Amino acid sequence: MKVIVCGAGQVGFNIAHYLADEDNDVTVIDQRADLIRKINDTLDVQVVLGFASHPSVLEQAGAGDADMIIAVTAADEVNMVACQVAHSLFNVPTKIARVRSQSYLQPMWSNLFNREHLPIDVIISPEIEVARAITRRLEVPGAIDVIPLANDKVRLIAVRCTAQCPLIKTPLRQLTVLFPDLAIVIIGIVRDGKAIVPTGDDQMQEGDEAYFVVDTKHTDRARAAFGREDTEARRIIVFGGGNIGLFLAQHLETAHPGTSIKVIENNRERAEFVAKALNRTVVLNGDVLDPQILEEASVAAAEAVVAVTNDDETNILAGLLAKRYGCRRTMALINKTTYNALVGPLGIDVVISPRAITVSNILQHVRRGRIHAVHSLHEGFGELIEADALETSSLVGKPLKEVKLPAGVLLGAVIHDGQVISPRGSTVVQAGDRVVLFAAAEAVKKVEKMFSVRLEYF
Repeated sequence: MKVIVCGAGQVGFNIAHYLADEDNDVTVIDQRADLIRKINDTLDVQVVLGFASHPSVLEQAGAGDADMIIAVTAADEVNMVACQVAHSLFNVPTKIARVRSQSYLQPMWSNLFNREHLPIDVIISPEIEVARAITRRLEVPGAIDVIPLANDKVRLIAVRCTAQCPLIKTPLRQLTVLFPDLAIVIIGIVRDGKAIVPTGDDQMQEGDEAYFVVDTKHTDRARAAFGREDTEARRIIVFGGGNIGLFLAQHLETAHPGTSIKVIENNRERAEFVAKALNRTVVLNGDVLDPQILEEASVAAAEAVVAVTNDDETNILAGLLAKRYGCRRTMALINKTTYNALVGPLGIDVVISPRAITVSNILQHVRRGRIHAVHSLHEGFGELIEADALETSSLVGKPLKEVKLPAGVLLGAVIHDGQVISPRGSTVVQAGDRVVLFAAAEAVKKVEKMFSVRLEYF
C-alpha cells in the first residue's frame, strides 16, 4: 500500500514507523528540515521537504498513485486542504485528517466533511479521544489502561501487579483451574519496561503490568482476582484547563452527575472561559505546582488527580506533589516516551500517551480485511485487533487446539450470537463470529491476511 503522511511530528513519525515496518511504501512530507532529516536518518521511508497542502509537493510525494493520505500536521487548515487537493487533483481514495479545533467539529456543521465539500473520510480529534481514554480509566478503578471492544461486550484492561496480587507466581495455565467461571485471557506482560507475549508456563511477578482481555460483565471479578478492589473516584481534580481538561470535565459532568470536579488553570483568561463552559465544576486560577493552590483545591481529600497541562514535566511533578499531599491516585499526560519507564517507580499511577491513542485511532482505518478496530499496545509491542471471522479464514470450523496460529498471536475472546466466549482448546470459531486477538508487531501482517477475503474464493 502506498501512503503519504503529512507531518513529521510525533504522531506522523510513529504512523510512518508502523507502516514502514510492515513493508508499505511510505512518503513523509514536512516543511521543517530538521524533522525531515530525523525521519530520513531513522526510518525506511521517502521524504519530501515542503508544504503538505501544495499540489506540487503532493505530486512530488507520489499522490498520483497513492492509496491513502494521512494529514497530521500541527495546522488543522493544512490537513484539510491537503485532503482536498489529494481528492480533487490526484483522486486519492482514502483521506484521514487530524482536526483539533472544535469550531470545525460542532454537530451543526457535520456536513462540512463530505465528498461535495471537504472530502475527508476520517476525522481524528486527539483531545476528545484522550479525554475519553482518561474517563474509561477513571471508571475502572485500579486500571492503568482500558479499551472497550465489540460494542463494549469485551474489554482489554491493564493493571499493575502489587505484592497483594493473588495471581503472582502462579503459572498462567492454572488460571482457568483457579477461576473456572472467569472469562479472562492474559495477552501481554510488561516487566522492567520489556513486553512479553506470555505462554502457559509464564508467571506474573510483583511490579509487572498485566494486559488481559475480559468479558465486560466480569470486570469487577477480574479486578478482584488481581487484588485491585479500588473504589471509583468521586472527588476528582483536573490540572490544566486546555482542550483535554475541558472535554474531560464536561464528560464527567454529564456521565457522572454525583462526582465533585475541580479544575486548576494557570492562565486567567482561559480559566474564565473554562468556568463559563462548565456547569457545576469549580475552576481555580493558579499554578498547579503552588502549595497554596493545591491546599485550596483540597488535594489531600481528592481520590484522583488528572494532570493534563501542555508540559510533561509539570504533569509529572504536579502528580507527585498531589500524591505527597495525600491524593489516592494520580494520572499524568506524557508526550515524551523517555519518561514512561521513570514515572511508575516515582509514584505516578497511570501514564496517558496522546500519541499512542491517536496512532491507534488511525491504524484501524489503515488495516485491511474485515477488521473493525485496532489498538496499539505499549509503544509498538503489538496490536489488539477486533475482526470478523470469514468462512475462508484458517481460524474457522475446527477446535482451536487444531488451529496453528502464527507465533506471537493470542486469541483473547470470541463473540458468538452476542455471547462472549473465553477461548479454550475445544472452542470452535464459526464464520461471522467477532474475534478479539493480540498480535505481536512481527505477526500483524499474518493476522491481516487471516481476515482478508481471498480472491480465489469468489
